[in-house]
Amino acid sequence: MTAYKHNRNALAVAVLTALVLSAPVGAQQTEPASTDASTQEQAGSEEEITSLSAIKVTAQKREEALQDVPISLTALPEQILRDAGVRDIKDMQILVPGLTVTSTQSEAQTTARIRGVGTVGDNAGLESSVGVVIDGVYRPRNGVGFGDLGEVERIEVLKGPQGTVFGKNTSAGVINVITRRPDYDTRIEGELTVGNYDALGVASSFNTALGENAAMRVYAAKREREGFTEVRTGAGPRTETRDGDQNMHTLRGQLLLEPTADLDINIIADFTSREENCCVGLTTVRGGTAPIIDALSPDAGVVPVADPFERVAYSNRSTEQDIKDKGVSAEVNWITPWLGGATFTSITAMREWQSINGLDFDFSSADLLYRNADEDESLTRFETTTQEFRLTGSTDEVDWMVGAFYSDEDLRRNETYRIGSAYEPYFSTALLALINPALAASPTAATFLSQTTGRPFGTAFVGFGANDRYLQNAKSTALFTNNTWRATEALDVTFGLRYTIEDKQLDSAYSNPNGGLGCASYFGPNGQVSPAAIGRIAAALIGRGVPFTTYPAAQQQAIISNIVGFSCLPWANPLHNGRMSRQEREEKEWSGTLKAAYRWNEQLMTYASAARGYKAGGFNLDRVQSNNGLSSGGQGIVPVNDTSFPGEFVDSFELGAKTTWADGDLLLNATLFHQTYSGFQLNSFLGTSFVVRSIPEVVSKGIDTDLLWQPMRGLLLQGGVTYADTRYGDEVPGGDFVAPAGNLYKLPGSQISFAPYWSSSASVTYERRFGADLLARFNIAAKYMSEHNTGSDLDDEKRQEAYTLVNARIGFGARDRSWGVEFWAQNLFDTEYVQVGFDAPLQNVSPAPGNPFNSYNAFLGAPRTYGVTLRLRY
Repeated sequence: MTAYKHNRNALAVAVLTALVLSAPVGAQQTEPASTDASTQEQAGSEEEITSLSAIKVTAQKREEALQDVPISLTALPEQILRDAGVRDIKDMQILVPGLTVTSTQSEAQTTARIRGVGTVGDNAGLESSVGVVIDGVYRPRNGVGFGDLGEVERIEVLKGPQGTVFGKNTSAGVINVITRRPDYDTRIEGELTVGNYDALGVASSFNTALGENAAMRVYAAKREREGFTEVRTGAGPRTETRDGDQNMHTLRGQLLLEPTADLDINIIADFTSREENCCVGLTTVRGGTAPIIDALSPDAGVVPVADPFERVAYSNRSTEQDIKDKGVSAEVNWITPWLGGATFTSITAMREWQSINGLDFDFSSADLLYRNADEDESLTRFETTTQEFRLTGSTDEVDWMVGAFYSDEDLRRNETYRIGSAYEPYFSTALLALINPALAASPTAATFLSQTTGRPFGTAFVGFGANDRYLQNAKSTALFTNNTWRATEALDVTFGLRYTIEDKQLDSAYSNPNGGLGCASYFGPNGQVSPAAIGRIAAALIGRGVPFTTYPAAQQQAIISNIVGFSCLPWANPLHNGRMSRQEREEKEWSGTLKAAYRWNEQLMTYASAARGYKAGGFNLDRVQSNNGLSSGGQGIVPVNDTSFPGEFVDSFELGAKTTWADGDLLLNATLFHQTYSGFQLNSFLGTSFVVRSIPEVVSKGIDTDLLWQPMRGLLLQGGVTYADTRYGDEVPGGDFVAPAGNLYKLPGSQISFAPYWSSSASVTYERRFGADLLARFNIAAKYMSEHNTGSDLDDEKRQEAYTLVNARIGFGARDRSWGVEFWAQNLFDTEYVQVGFDAPLQNVSPAPGNPFNSYNAFLGAPRTYGVTLRLRY
């Protein structure tokens, strides 16, 4: 990737201070959400400052001091999330070193990675390596948990496998979100935000008691914003000229029932709607096929000069997205009269999430390939029922927990491709240009197109290409236990074990309503390319000035294979038409952890841990074809029936130290880690389709450090630095990994994508009282990422240079929080960076480096945004 500017002063701040806030200057961050409201009213004021060592977390499903938990984690309370402008899990990454969150062709395609490891690729068939849990309820994929989080008590980011205490197995980590629960005080809070790009946000909450034993809380928000990207629509039919806008509605209601002192029930219902335009890719490298696209569009088909940060995109088809997320859950906590007063917990949830996305596959204003934003064409839907039971108790020597988890997940995916009027002329010209590069020059291409009266190769025609349906059911059943034995006053030993049964079934139905006849015309009764087709191809080439018959026989065969291959791309290949398949797989796996923690004194605790993590296998929800009908095969046109891939496993080892200094006002923690993944699930986009490859080995090793320091009243610093060397093993698992033809030949032995060696976060908050009743607050937060590759195939064109993001906020208001005004900026220095780089669809013809025909696109990070927020509380 060409050099993208980043602010060097901000980089110096991030590297030298390495600080990221995880708690506000206030005592409420050390209390659970149900703390008395009067304490919350004064939270953050100078009089309420307490020792940082008292911060509590629930990383092991029981309330414990942060410094007593033998897990590498970052805890982010509500105030620091607000200071840093965090509204969703993507915003949150600025506060957590080692965490990367990216989105691609829609906001529904959001992926989180910890220490460089996460689920790669946009395929609903793959579960998430980093799990997202909101109020105890596991979300099936990262994108399903992406939305306005609303009123959050805290977020805990746990690094490494966490299968024994959370409902669903996760091989890389967990993002655990805890929202604010109802309390017994009547309170109304409101927020009004205005900003650049015509941003407008309104949010409000109402909390009150319902008698002596019940309380309720309601939160509602609406957020709008103009799109970041200008879109050139060519001949349409798209009329929307902006992309990347925001139009979000959120509603959450909670009812807390406490009929006795030993029983509480919290019922949550929520609904979120997003109706937006997202996401166009922008050109980063303009290759040799670009002039052909230009000639097929009334304006330039793609940007004349590749400068993605001009934020001008080309798309003649809609990128509308309609995302709906709703659900209801009930959490019951009962302190039982038996087993020493053990607590029985039940979490029951039913959720439905769906996404409808229009897509211009070619990211150009030439009408090549697209998908309509229609439920019948582009629907992805999850309907999930989960049930978790836990029984937690303590004796003088043991803290114990046993539990069971069950989920029933129905996934429906409608996958379609519509072929536009420019598809055939583009491919005919592009194929000729591969044989004779002179035909790729713009004037030659324009002349050729103007003289074309038919389709010289008969590759396809305008209409409906692929129209496929996927129905998957996944049932997960698990028994788990997590227990800590206090062997001595100083030594704790933790043992956790989980047994999981995963049962998945997939029914797939493929059809080509009126596409692919050109591909079919190449084949004779024996399934081979017919002599008549060879003659037609030769005649078409000769008619266009290509001396086909003078080429050696081997070169003639290569040309014919190339033409047939490009004519029979998955969406236009009639060999899929009418095909139906049913696939089933069952996995029964053990996972677990063993930890030893030794407290040397009040200031120092060290620990060692070993863990076995697991993530379920599944099925590739996409058309797959190869040269031999096997997923492991090379490029070809034979449909693959078995699209399954095995589970992903990790063996993780950590050595950690948690230290407390300055009477609890300075916390300094560090963790050495070594993780070996086997069966790592890589979903890679190869320019025409997504393929899933099971990588034999990925090793991630390094160190996490965290610092939280309150040097004086009103000033809080916290930082984190992660060094992670995360790379593929040297083993070559298949032909895709062999140079020069293999698309993934750069992977063996290389640093994996989205895995910078260095990642650090920095934040400083200062709060000061003015007069008797006023309070001012200042926050600056920064995130540094060293150089890394943003493409799953590690092409050099997808490399992102090191960069730093900085957010800032300054505000003032009443000390009792009855009112406040905040001025803020996200990405203060307008740092330009790429989230994800990818092969330009239909415009990337060879994995060989420097191929002049290849074009590349990218999904960009957000530009600078700024505004003002007014907060009121009554």
